[in-house]
Amino acid sequence: MIVTGLIQEARIAAGPGLTVICSSSDPKQLRAIMADFDASSIRGVISFGVAGGLDPALEAGDIVIATEVVAGERRWTSEVALTDELLRSAGVGRHRVVRGGLVGAEQVVAARTAKAALRSETGAAAVDMESHIAADFAAAAKLPFAALRVISDPAGRSLPQIVSTAIKPNGDVDLRKVLRGVARHPTSIRSLVSTGIDFNRALRSLRGCRNFVQEAVLGGSGIVAEI
Repeated sequence: MIVTGLIQEARIAAGPGLTVICSSSDPKQLRAIMADFDASSIRGVISFGVAGGLDPALEAGDIVIATEVVAGERRWTSEVALTDELLRSAGVGRHRVVRGGLVGAEQVVAARTAKAALRSETGAAAVDMESHIAADFAAAAKLPFAALRVISDPAGRSLPQIVSTAIKPNGDVDLRKVLRGVARHPTSIRSLVSTGIDFNRALRSLRGCRNFVQEAVLGGSGIVAEI
């Protein structure tokens, strides 16, 4: 199983023999989907998509292979063999690849001050809204877990408020909300453009990860069952 947050990520991940679940950036919806999912149909779980940067050294497009995922007082460790396989494969590309922790959040962490606080508290490299739920599902089902996340918004920049309020239930961007937000706050245009450029850079990097993720889960490691 590959778990994503956005429809764009799900489209990248989709392929023969893979089960892809998209949360539409809604942790409650993801929990509900996974609560009804038959874990016997898969042999492992990978969290795949973009993430907010917490490590100031990471730039948009950089790849984080998770060593662990933390959320509150809970902590889940990634499967070593699968993580090593992803790390070896990811290292052949042009983008920087690091091994680091992820923080699971229930809502978008937009402000750079909030990112800095999470970094100080956990030491994690990035934050997303799906990995902790995917890791918890894998642990409960006694399945191997790994996560590959690409930095979309670096630690040193705050996301415009428009970004966190203009996501449709299917994960697409609501352009009308974006335009209304820009009309109300014209000064946000520059930040919005920078955010869009970095998001597209992250998606390009994520597309570059698709083949070796599929190879890791269906080929060498073979953890995902065809359904």
